[in-house]
Amino acid sequence: MRKGSVFYSASMVALACTVASAGALAQTFPIKPIRFVAAFPAGGPSDIVARAVARRLADTLGQQVIVDNRTGAGGNIGAEIVAKSPPDGYTVLLGGSYLTIAPALYLKPPFDPVRDFAPINLIVSNQYAMVSHPSVPARNVRDLIKLAKAQPGKLNYASTGPGSPPRLCAELFKSMTGVDIVNVPYKGATPALIDMMGGHVDLYIGGISGTLPHIASGKINAIAVTSSKRSSQLPNVPTIAETLPGYEIVTWFGLMAPAGTPKDIITRLNQAIVAIVNEPELKNYLIGQGVDPVTNTPEQFAAYIRNEVPKFAKIVKAAGITPE
Repeated sequence: MRKGSVFYSASMVALACTVASAGALAQTFPIKPIRFVAAFPAGGPSDIVARAVARRLADTLGQQVIVDNRTGAGGNIGAEIVAKSPPDGYTVLLGGSYLTIAPALYLKPPFDPVRDFAPINLIVSNQYAMVSHPSVPARNVRDLIKLAKAQPGKLNYASTGPGSPPRLCAELFKSMTGVDIVNVPYKGATPALIDMMGGHVDLYIGGISGTLPHIASGKINAIAVTSSKRSSQLPNVPTIAETLPGYEIVTWFGLMAPAGTPKDIITRLNQAIVAIVNEPELKNYLIGQGVDPVTNTPEQFAAYIRNEVPKFAKIVKAAGITPE
């Protein structure tokens, strides 16, 4: 009995030491600079968000937060670096929708978005605008569906790559309506938008920040937005879901750490991010960049990621996009 008691006491002491150690770790974290990996080039949307958040995070935590652009392979290179980093909170990723699309686009992606990361929280979401050349007579979703069904294969849309969100937005629209509109691929958003404004293609689904000036000038028409709620930047433009209930595609950026990062550190980072993203100055800056500030808990973020993976897989399969 004494031996059992000694073993029990020793186990309790070890457990108490582990808990105390974890608590002390969170209280002292961070004691050195944090590497904030952005998986896309400098100057792009993810880089803009990463740098804005990193500056305030450094002020809040009292340590340098260094943005490290590790680009290539559609975000996979940066994501893989973080997934394989020590789970100590000193290397974090500005994750995004590219993580949840990757399993459907690659036969052997270098990471699992659910297994290999510890979600911290969402930072922003980004919805898209469905726009058309003025020569297209449809001015709303209902009329567009009617027009496309009356002339199958005649209307076309510009996209920016097989697994790009604009392409997936269009493919979801096609699968939910049964319309036949033709994909015209481009190497980027800028040439796609230029050709659409020039009347070489009929439709385009792109980021609101990029389309807004041209909508305001009347060079293109805004038909709808892709989120479940109307955009604060285009409040008079309906959502696609108002005509097609259940339609929604938004992309997102959020903070993620390697799987196995101590929960106390995840909580510390979550609390810091929630506080700074809700500061009026940073919130207004992010809105001005065409994105919507969003915050949640690590648990809510993890559930969101789990739901996004099969959603995009279904769209990719319906579109007949072959994994590489």
